[in-house]
Amino acid sequence: MKTIAILVFTAFLMISCTSKSNKIIAQKDYDKYMEIKDNKSKDFAQNEINFWQAKYDKAPNQTSYLSQLASNYSKLFENTGDVKYLYKVEALLLQVNKEYKYTAVGPIRSLGRNYISQHRFREALVLANKALAIGEGMKETQKLLFDVNMELGNYAEAEKNLKYLTNKTDFDYLIRVSKWNDHLGDLKTAITFMEKAKEIAVINDNKSLKIWTFSNLGDLNGHDGNIQKSYDYYLKTLAIEPNNSYALKGIAWIAFSNEKDTKEATRIIDNISKRHHTPDFYLLKAQIAEYENNQALKSKNLSEYFNMLNTINYGAMYNKYNTLIYADDKNTAAKALEIAKIEIDHRPTPDSYDLLAWSYYNLGDSKKALEIEQKYVVGKSFEPKLNYHLATIYKANNMMAKVAPIKKELLKSTFELGPTLEKKITNL
Repeated sequence: MKTIAILVFTAFLMISCTSKSNKIIAQKDYDKYMEIKDNKSKDFAQNEINFWQAKYDKAPNQTSYLSQLASNYSKLFENTGDVKYLYKVEALLLQVNKEYKYTAVGPIRSLGRNYISQHRFREALVLANKALAIGEGMKETQKLLFDVNMELGNYAEAEKNLKYLTNKTDFDYLIRVSKWNDHLGDLKTAITFMEKAKEIAVINDNKSLKIWTFSNLGDLNGHDGNIQKSYDYYLKTLAIEPNNSYALKGIAWIAFSNEKDTKEATRIIDNISKRHHTPDFYLLKAQIAEYENNQALKSKNLSEYFNMLNTINYGAMYNKYNTLIYADDKNTAAKALEIAKIEIDHRPTPDSYDLLAWSYYNLGDSKKALEIEQKYVVGKSFEPKLNYHLATIYKANNMMAKVAPIKKELLKSTFELGPTLEKKITNL
């Protein structure tokens, strides 16, 4: 389920709302989650792995035990952010599918979800279609197809997949129709459907689904400009799962973007990274350093970010962020262009084409950038970061009449974009 959000690595960069000056967060609300010594969810998953590994060692012909192992290694990945667990899941599922000769739809779909987490979207689509051809569990396969088609920008196909889900009170339908409406820019409807999904999770007292819906409602309410409600939902998430790094990241972003409290935001980030260490923490710290006009600290954090990527193989998972970093430096903009082209091959979405346009713009070819934006981005995305790039490219092409209305909307989205970009928006 968490793979729908894919989200465990970049959540703090993707919350959106109107910036407010009033203080919302209070350390007393979340300090008890900052120095937790144990991690019950992680320990439970590890114990389950030990249990199923012992059973498999005694009966290596029981392929179903491998699926149990894969499921729990996936939980370890979610809990720690350690990508080695994601690759362990892949290895186990490849073995399962090999033994079943790719005839069982469950393991095929599980491997497809693993590939989504790795940003191997085209391979995930191949597996989803393989499951579809087998014909069993069609509704579950349509859910996977919806997820991967959304990632690939195949929105017409994704809409068809959604129509196959006829049970309008099903949890999995509700969270997907919420995602669909968010994609359409209808945030009120997206929140309404996610609230309905939350009610199902609460009624059934399903811990994992409550965590999932509470944390996503934290995001969506941030998008809607209700930072207080966003904060409250993150606290509700932590009350259920004290080690939930996703919710703490959300609070760190509120501290930075809404309250300009860089010291507190950094304190939270440093704390989370002790137990959930992923490269994106360095990106946020670099963003904070830039806001503080501390170029040396920004460079240090970006260096740590790239060192981590060079040490650990993350595949294509950070291509988007690498492109943005390289594009913003004239000396590396050509490298950004190369990665943007790879991203379009991986997932030809408006987001990927925007990366291409932004790379051309930073290479000095604003006309080429405009051509790409007009063909692949304009009217196809509601993401403020993309609209900031679009407005900047319009300005470079002396199309100021088009800049003004975008600037007006961007000033309503400074919470997502952050204090650093807020300064740049005012200069558009």
